[in-house]
Amino acid sequence: MTQALNLVLGGVFHAAALFLVAAGLQLVFGVQKILNLACGSFYALGAYTGIAAVNAALAAGVPAPLFLPVLVASGLALGVLGPPLERLLRTIYDRDEAFQLLLTFALVLMLEDVIRFVWGAAPYQMAGVYLTYGQVRLGTATVPVYNFIVIAAGLAIAAGMGLLLARSRFGGIVRAAAENRGMAQALGVDMGRISTRVFTLGLVLGTVGGALVIPAGAAVNEMGIELIVEAFAVVVIGGLGSMRGAFVGALVVGVLKAVAIAVYPEAEMLAVYLIVIAVLLFRPTGLFARATA
Repeated sequence: MTQALNLVLGGVFHAAALFLVAAGLQLVFGVQKILNLACGSFYALGAYTGIAAVNAALAAGVPAPLFLPVLVASGLALGVLGPPLERLLRTIYDRDEAFQLLLTFALVLMLEDVIRFVWGAAPYQMAGVYLTYGQVRLGTATVPVYNFIVIAAGLAIAAGMGLLLARSRFGGIVRAAAENRGMAQALGVDMGRISTRVFTLGLVLGTVGGALVIPAGAAVNEMGIELIVEAFAVVVIGGLGSMRGAFVGALVVGVLKAVAIAVYPEAEMLAVYLIVIAVLLFRPTGLFARATA
């Protein structure tokens, strides 16, 4: 029972960050119709920047419990990269998908080199500062409180995204642009400004996700590539363009990965691929394909 609880909580913890990356991918695709391969690199950049910011804050005398706001702020601050990167991507909005994949993959390689140049090739970590918030016992299982904070943050962001897209004026414009970009532009919507905001929001979701999850692990150069694969698995499972699908798909991938690591680590990614194949065979458009944003 204890092992099962640890597996589920570990899987949901990973799913919380994975959802943020996949939600950013879904949001950008919905409006700009670009499959952004760089979403995983945004996650990695958020992780490295978060660790650097927390280490600098602790060295400056900031109390250890305040590391969480520092992490979130570091992820949000990376939003300054959104407008220039979106301007770069505008050159391929109406081009073939191959150009989109090539350019976004080029961003992956460039961001990996930036990370390697700034932080080096060795793993980078925060030395257990997340245990500052303590631990809680659930039966015979002991779980860090920080894990629940990240899960709660993921749920809060998911709810906030739902309200933003469903109830706000900005969300209405985003949904209209996702449904018919040309018609939205004809009705007076400044698609350049909307595209910049959407891309920046998608980037920030990824960087905040990386910053939140990294205290419980270590940042490594390859983590962005691994998250790209998982994020696309989430998209395939949930359905391209569906936020609800991203939420469910992230839970499926996160829990399944945790179970596979515990039972047979060599089959960690194979288990995810098998689920993806099953979805493609029996429901090619994904579990929630009718959702548009």
